[in-house]
This record gives sequence, structure tokens and C-alpha cells, in this order.
Amino acid sequence: MREDLLDPRAVLLHESAPDRESAVRRCGRALVEVGAVAEPYVAAMLERERSLSTYVGEGVAIPHGTNASKNDILRDALCFVRFPYGVDWDGEQVTVCVGIAARDGGHVPLLAALAEILLDPDRARALREATAAEDVIKELTS
Repeated sequence: MREDLLDPRAVLLHESAPDRESAVRRCGRALVEVGAVAEPYVAAMLERERSLSTYVGEGVAIPHGTNASKNDILRDALCFVRFPYGVDWDGEQVTVCVGIAARDGGHVPLLAALAEILLDPDRARALREATAAEDVIKELTS
């Protein structure tokens, strides 16, 4: 995965959220804060979550916007948001959210690359236990 997709400022390791909607909103804000998406993309991420859960297993969710929101994406990017105390995700416990913003079908290869990383138990554990943004970036881009 390309290193330029993950701005160190979008790696948040000590977040908390009372619920799934708040967690998705935090991911969206991280993407807004690094200039990857316009504000309306956050609402599209929430809309996507309401229609189809982005929980993928192993305590991980991959929130992203709807197809209609592609015009709100300014550049392809990821955010990595860890919730050490977990977030109830419709009955599942999520500790890591990897938010995606990708134009022109770019989310499909990103999702595939993320799945490959997250299905590797050692790499997934390294991400859950990372203590610095550099560690997260290394795991996601090597």
C-alpha cells in the first residue's frame, strides 16, 4: 500500500467513542482534518454505515462513504483510529477503524490490501498494539 495514503496526523491511537456512529464520525473528521475529503463525506460515511455495517471481523471496521459521495473526496487517503476500550458495533467489539476515501473505484484495491494485512494475525496484532504512528504506517505500507 502506498505510504502517501496515510498521513501521520490521521493515525489516532487513543480515541474513545460512546457508539458506532460517533466512531465513524471520528474517522470522517480525521480525513477532513488532513484535507482528504470535504465535510459532506462524513455524512456519507454515516449513511453507508446505516445501510451496511463496515465491520469486517477481528475487532476491525473499515468505514467509507457511499458511491454518491465520490465528489467529496479530494484525494485518496486512509485514517487509522484505535479505540483501546472498544466500541459496540451492533453487538461486535471494534477497537480499530481504518477509514477510507478513494476515488474512481480506488476503494476496491484498498479494501483488498487492508484485508490481506488484517487477516494476518501477527500484523493485525501489531496494529492493535502499536504505540506510535510510525509503527502503524510501517505495518500498513510494508
